[in-house]
Amino acid sequence: MKILISADMEGATGVTWPGDVLPGASQWERCRHLFTSDVNAAIAGFFDGGADAVLVNEAHWSMRNLLLEQLDERAEMLTGKHKTLSMVEGVQHGDVDGIAFVGYHTGAGTEGVLAHTYLANSLTGVWVSGARASEGLLNSLVVAEYGVPVVLVTGDDRTCEDAKGYAPEARSVAVKDYVSRYAAVCRPPARTAREIRAAAKAATALAVRHEPVRGGPFAMELEFDAEHLAGAATAVPGVEHSGERRVSYTMPTMYEAIRCFKAVTTVVSAAVEDQYG
Repeated sequence: MKILISADMEGATGVTWPGDVLPGASQWERCRHLFTSDVNAAIAGFFDGGADAVLVNEAHWSMRNLLLEQLDERAEMLTGKHKTLSMVEGVQHGDVDGIAFVGYHTGAGTEGVLAHTYLANSLTGVWVSGARASEGLLNSLVVAEYGVPVVLVTGDDRTCEDAKGYAPEARSVAVKDYVSRYAAVCRPPARTAREIRAAAKAATALAVRHEPVRGGPFAMELEFDAEHLAGAATAVPGVEHSGERRVSYTMPTMYEAIRCFKAVTTVVSAAVEDQYG
């Protein structure tokens, strides 16, 4: 049994504001330890449950936040950017039985600690086939095309609620309760580590590959906080205006949809100016 952990940071224990997750910011170095603790708890739980291998895909920002020197030595870590499937890189090789979303968060335009979808501010909403999409939903649709179930989700309480919509069978652990986008009632790391480890152990029973799900075509719609960003996005072939600050495109598979999404967010990021966005 091989488990892939997609590790994001906004949903980690103790994380509540941008300074906790932006590389070089005031609390980032401290929160890297908390982030690594959550991931280690999941690794330990999966091995407790009978996993033979665990690969951790670093999925936050620079994708160089987890502390390798503190990582459970039984696991391996994929770190760095420019990966074909970004946050779920590694799922495409046919040897992954289940995936865990550790440290995840809710989507742009919704309630949740540090809520966003890929871009911290510029994207105010993402929809896939009419449903408002978090990163969890988008990534769950990608891994479904490879027959891999989502077996564990950790983050704030709103994230666990969101996961019920795309992975209703998955185990979930709320490491904090949402108060505002930049405030939460947090559990101490000793407690969250125990809870994550126990949930991961139980989640191994769900790690059974199934037939790939072909749910396309996928109609994507993106809303930005400024009109010129929508204009920039249309530089990507197939992406068209669907409103003053919105663009849309349709792809036959989620693999193609997420890769187009990556292209759009890359172009849009380059069009953001200091202060005015």
